[in-house]
Amino acid sequence: MIAGHLQIKNDYYYMVLSYLDANGKRKQPWFPTGLPIKNNKKRAEKMLLELRQTYVPPAEHKSNGELSADMLFADFMELWLEVVRNSIEKTTFSSYTQMVKGKIAPYFRKTGVKLGELQARHIQSFYLYELKTVSASTVIHEHANIHKALKYAVKMDLIPYNPADKVERPKKQKYIADYYRLEELEQLFEATKDHPYSLLIQITAFYGLRRSEALGLRWDAIDFERNTITIRHIVTNAKIDGKYEIVREDRAKTKSSLRSLPLVDNIREKLLALKEQQKENKRICGNCYNREYDGYVFVDVMGNIFNPRNLSSNFSKLLEQNGLRHIRFHDLRHSCASLLLANDVPMKQIQEWLGHSDISTTANIYSHLDYKSKLTSANVMDNVLTLPETEAVGWQT
Repeated sequence: MIAGHLQIKNDYYYMVLSYLDANGKRKQPWFPTGLPIKNNKKRAEKMLLELRQTYVPPAEHKSNGELSADMLFADFMELWLEVVRNSIEKTTFSSYTQMVKGKIAPYFRKTGVKLGELQARHIQSFYLYELKTVSASTVIHEHANIHKALKYAVKMDLIPYNPADKVERPKKQKYIADYYRLEELEQLFEATKDHPYSLLIQITAFYGLRRSEALGLRWDAIDFERNTITIRHIVTNAKIDGKYEIVREDRAKTKSSLRSLPLVDNIREKLLALKEQQKENKRICGNCYNREYDGYVFVDVMGNIFNPRNLSSNFSKLLEQNGLRHIRFHDLRHSCASLLLANDVPMKQIQEWLGHSDISTTANIYSHLDYKSKLTSANVMDNVLTLPETEAVGWQT
């Protein structure tokens, strides 16, 4: 019988086995019990004994770059990444890679489970393990990743069915957006009026742009004659082969994100002034000016585009330096939505303004801010439903 012991981590019991593989190398796979330590020691010991009696160490398998049901599930996930690499966006591949190599593959490599042996219970145990340290939303993304990879395995006739279909996903938690009120936005604009991010912050808050949309804004997307601004480019970061890159894409996030918005006079004048300033910067810097990002609105005096990751961290520092309440850069988008709601703009129009693909997305994020509609409902009920009057009485003794 294989040796093993219980280990406590994050106030939960884990079963740790110990054995030598065919090459004489010590293996110590971990298995979650799902049991908190309080009043569960005997149950955990029983589970450990059963596992020690039934566990069969996996045969050593070295991937030769070919997919097979006999390969470790961890190896399959990493090879699947290479299969889809050239068929998805760089940012999507970066997200997949971080999940697979950072969480999924390391966990399943410890279990030694093969692709052909993978069952729903193995995946469910992984989700339970993850939920101790990450949010339900993160696990839902991991599930989508695993499910897509296993769907490919079914397509390639490596496995007969997708075991992820049988797994219970965690319920997504309702997101409560943070935002600045009108007076806070005005304080932010005043405090940053001389900062290089000034116009970027103002435009992001005014139009409710995503960070990638604001940084992706190009001069050819701004029509100064028709007074329109079109959201059709994005700039973001992606971690490719272990290194962060700035990714520029001539597309919106989704079809609904592609939208044209009115260019109001105040912002129009500021953009024209910025355009002239960029021309002057090019003249002064000459060959030292970075021409790689020609055409982008938000670049520094040397022509370098604002780095998305640096923008988020620098924005936080900017708030702290000026004694302003902490919010994320993305919360400027939420601040825009809150102002629109507060001024009776219908949810459908807010959806179109923000570029949400479905009005349910808008409603789910911002319905808690729609206090006026709740007040209207309360007034209707007050007029329709008459409640009996009661006299104030004290306790009788």
